[in-house]
Amino acid sequence: MKENKDRLFIGVILILLIILGLAAYFIYNKDKQIKQTSATSYDMAFNELVGYVQNIENFLAKATISSDSTHGAETLTEVWRQADLAVSYLSQIPLTTEELTKTAKFLNQVSEYSYSLSRKSINNEDLTQEELDNLEMLHDYSLDLKDSLNQMLDDLNSGAISWDDITKNKNKDYTQQVDNVSLDTLVNIDNNFNEYAGLIYDGAFSEHIETMEKKGLGTEEVDEERAKQIAKEFIGEDKVEEINLNSFIENGNIPVYDFSVKIKDHDQKASISISKQGGKVVLMNNLRNVENSNIGREEANEIGKKFLSEKGFNNMKETYYQTLENVITINYAYTQENVVIYPDLIKLKIGLDNGEILGIETNGYLNSHTQRQIPTPKISIEEAKASLNKKLNIESEGLAIIPTEWKTEIFCYEFKGKVEETEFLVYINAETGKEENILVIVETEGGILTK
Repeated sequence: MKENKDRLFIGVILILLIILGLAAYFIYNKDKQIKQTSATSYDMAFNELVGYVQNIENFLAKATISSDSTHGAETLTEVWRQADLAVSYLSQIPLTTEELTKTAKFLNQVSEYSYSLSRKSINNEDLTQEELDNLEMLHDYSLDLKDSLNQMLDDLNSGAISWDDITKNKNKDYTQQVDNVSLDTLVNIDNNFNEYAGLIYDGAFSEHIETMEKKGLGTEEVDEERAKQIAKEFIGEDKVEEINLNSFIENGNIPVYDFSVKIKDHDQKASISISKQGGKVVLMNNLRNVENSNIGREEANEIGKKFLSEKGFNNMKETYYQTLENVITINYAYTQENVVIYPDLIKLKIGLDNGEILGIETNGYLNSHTQRQIPTPKISIEEAKASLNKKLNIESEGLAIIPTEWKTEIFCYEFKGKVEETEFLVYINAETGKEENILVIVETEGGILTK
């Protein structure tokens, strides 16, 4: 009898060991699959970044020798476009240390400065010698950045460094070597900008803009624990299985605590950034794959507005949207006294399978939001209409506050209309009657955007 019990006990232990082994094997394979998927995503983003930086260097080189204002404007506009795209892909790479901040700052200033100069060229204004010297300087830095990124790409392709090494060491300074893995290329990226202090010029995006008061943040400062609690409450405490601090990013536009989150009951991970000043959600991104689309844009928009209201973002109006892989991204602008205030912008990502909020980005709102003194228009709407092109068939009209390249604001009449099959938005200064901006509305399979 005792021998049978011993055999039974040994059999149960063996079965348990087999079950535990299978579970460990399943978890290992699942984790490996997630890492491979993430690495593929990072590889794609990094390859795109390298390509756009190469294009920036190429177009900057052309801009430094162009003698024709029309061609110069086209070239500088292309620099602006390529730099904006580079910034977008840079944000998808899992680096949160100093070298990322310096690179992002550089690319943003390349974008903004080239845009500012392109406007001069379009107006047939010659660039000054100082502006040409600035372009030469930007080109030199872009050349160094291109070479460093290409070297890093070679190291990734050869296996000298891996995304797994990088993501495991997010809190470490990559200007040092990590776990005996050669990360010299990251040192080079950092060193590229050791002497780069930013452009010094009286123009649209001079250095003081980065240190302007963030009007929507408030004054209270929060510590890591309070920031973690805010993050959990925003996502939903019942949904959070685990939350950990990745790093405190101090040198960005808004200093933030950056957390990684594991979602309960799902094979999901999310990231969320909480501002130190004010304890506001700056960015949240849920990495869940959305397999199908069950709800339409209007329903998603209502879900988005309700969510924003519940989170304290009131009086938000949808403006433009884009749909990609069953996820809709909607831009919402703040409204006050029936005036659309475009600088106070929030971007929301919504899964079209079940309406789940998968992401939010509040930089525009946090930088700009305040209760404004809305002026009384000095010209009538009929006077503003009289200045429009006679071919424009007006479909809607209203008042709006729009941002300028100098980070100031202009009070305008906003007219939406068509010329033949092309839709436009035209902005007429409500105080002077000057035409301030024209945007083309582009309708694609994925959404409605402007350019």
